[in-house]
Amino acid sequence: MDTAPRLVASDIDGTLLNSQDRVIPRLREVITRLGGTGAHLTLATGRPHRWLAPVLEQLPVRPVCVCANGAVIYDSASDRVLRSHLLDPQVMSAVVEVANEALAEFGGVGIAVERCGDTAFGCPEEYFAAAPDYMPAWEGGPFNIEEETAILAESSVKLLLRNENLSAAQMYELVSPMIDRSQAHVTFSMPEGLLEVAAPGVTKALGVELLGEYYEVPQAEIVCFGDMPNDIEMLEWAGLGVAMGNARPEVKAAADHVTGTNDEGGVAQVLERWF
Repeated sequence: MDTAPRLVASDIDGTLLNSQDRVIPRLREVITRLGGTGAHLTLATGRPHRWLAPVLEQLPVRPVCVCANGAVIYDSASDRVLRSHLLDPQVMSAVVEVANEALAEFGGVGIAVERCGDTAFGCPEEYFAAAPDYMPAWEGGPFNIEEETAILAESSVKLLLRNENLSAAQMYELVSPMIDRSQAHVTFSMPEGLLEVAAPGVTKALGVELLGEYYEVPQAEIVCFGDMPNDIEMLEWAGLGVAMGNARPEVKAAADHVTGTNDEGGVAQVLERWF
C-alpha cells in the first residue's frame, strides 16, 4: 500500500494491546496522528462490546467497533449498537449436537452464549449465559447460569463451545469440518479449548467491510492487523493485511505482511510509515 490508509482495523488482544494489556505510548501517539489526518480507526475484536471500556480508556479516540467477531457493530462514542447478526436457535442446537458427537470421546462440550443488548454498561448477567457444566476459559465478571435448553431457545450473537481436555486448535480440527458453512461460522481466538460460533458469513471481514461502506472508504485503502485465526478472513480481505510477529503460523500465511510482536509495537511500526 503506497498511500496512507483511510481506515485502520486492529484486533485488540495480542495485537493492539501488549502482554500487560496496555496500549504502549508509541502506538497511542501514532493513533493520535492518524486521527488528525481524517483517517478512521476501528477495533475489530472477538470481545463483546461490554468488554471494551478498559481498552477505550487508553485511546485518544472513541471509534465505531467491530465486536463479537463481526456480529456486532458498536459506536463507542454514543454507546449504541448500530447493527447485529444473530444466530438462529435451531442452528445453535444443531451445532451443539454435532460438536458433542465430534468430541464425544473427549467429554463433549459445555456451552455459553453472548447476547447483544443495547448498551455496553448493562447488567452482565443479561448478556452472558452459560450452562451449569460450562467452565469459563478466562477470569471475568458475573454471568447467568441457565439450563442448556433455555440457552438454546434464544437468538444470540455468539455461541461458545468449551472443552477443557483439548486445545482450541484440536477442537477446531474435529468440529469445523462437521459444520455446514451455510448454517454457521466457526473460529477460535485463544489457545485454550474454546470455539466461537457466529451466523453464516459473519466474520471480522464482514464487519470491517460494513465500516468501509459507512465511511465510504474502498477496500484498497483499508489496512487490518491481527494475530489469531478469527482474524484470517479480515487479513485476507483487506487492502493490506498485517499479521503480528506473535501470530499463529496460519495467520501469518494469510497476511500480506508480518510486523513486530505486540510487545514490540508491531502495529505502530506499520502505521508510522504514513502517520
